Amino acid sequence: MSAKLNVGVIGLGRLGKVYLRDLATRIPETTVVAVADIDRTLAAGLADEFNVPKSYASGDDLIDDRRVEAVVIVSPTHAHRANVVAAVEAGKPTFCEKPPALTLAECAAMSSAVEKTGTFFQMGFMRRFDPGYAAAKEKIAQGVIGRPVVFKSSSRDPFRPSLEYANPASSGGIMVDMGIHDFDLARWFMGDVDTISASGAVLAYPEMASIGDIDNAIATLEFADGRLGVIDLTRNGVYGYDITTELLGDAGTLRIGYLRETPILTMTTNNVSHDTVPYFMERFERAYTIQLQNFAQNVLNQRAPAVTLDDGVEALRTALAATAAHHTRQRVKVSSIQ
Repeated sequence: MSAKLNVGVIGLGRLGKVYLRDLATRIPETTVVAVADIDRTLAAGLADEFNVPKSYASGDDLIDDRRVEAVVIVSPTHAHRANVVAAVEAGKPTFCEKPPALTLAECAAMSSAVEKTGTFFQMGFMRRFDPGYAAAKEKIAQGVIGRPVVFKSSSRDPFRPSLEYANPASSGGIMVDMGIHDFDLARWFMGDVDTISASGAVLAYPEMASIGDIDNAIATLEFADGRLGVIDLTRNGVYGYDITTELLGDAGTLRIGYLRETPILTMTTNNVSHDTVPYFMERFERAYTIQLQNFAQNVLNQRAPAVTLDDGVEALRTALAATAAHHTRQRVKVSSIQ
């Protein structure tokens, strides 16, 4: 392996473009040598923009490219299993964006391939790399707030995604596509979730019913040791992209997140105002870069992955349990989701 990691990127949608930009221009440890997307014209155009020597219309062709030493997968979720299995069976260190897949059966195939080949695999959960969330994790380890006893997390999108994107057949639905970040944070900060209940409805966008999904949801969690949590998700946080987490401890509280994008307040008669964070690409810009750099450094220095496939599987299991709880209106034991 070279001093820099030669990376291929599969999937060049809205997030794939961000990953390509970071890997090509912001991370000194990586060189992008190939990109792939089913839209061959898009792939070729982005390859030209970022001086990438090769573009492909399929992930398999990119994986077969001998110059590609590691693979970053940002394809639609339904394509993750095939891309991950092919990459690790080729012996190429692999990074895969969340969620790992849409079903636990697909995850099992991915886990089997990783275990059999021993190929390096890192899961993508960028919030763990956000400076605020990383600092909170460290403060908990230092005992600053004592023992956290209640976890609260809120994710509010400023608008709904396209119906094509939001369709549960390809996204997994709001609990999986959107909530999996919060479920991962719940496990990261508090440990495994034992039981979960959830309710949700179409409250803001009637058209969401046409694809069988909801636009607002609330989940309540009981962790394995009896501690508590609550997560709320909405597609209609029209005032801005609002991501917050609060950890209530027996000796203090941590609150993570911010809403103001630009550090300026406008103060006029009887009015104080500021702008808001536009969307996830602005809020977690640094986290995405740090996450990918961590992946490259782990591969080059032969370190263990910071986020494992098991982390992805258990976050997905929790999200699927929340989905089941919403549909059945019954409290669901997370371990019952197989």
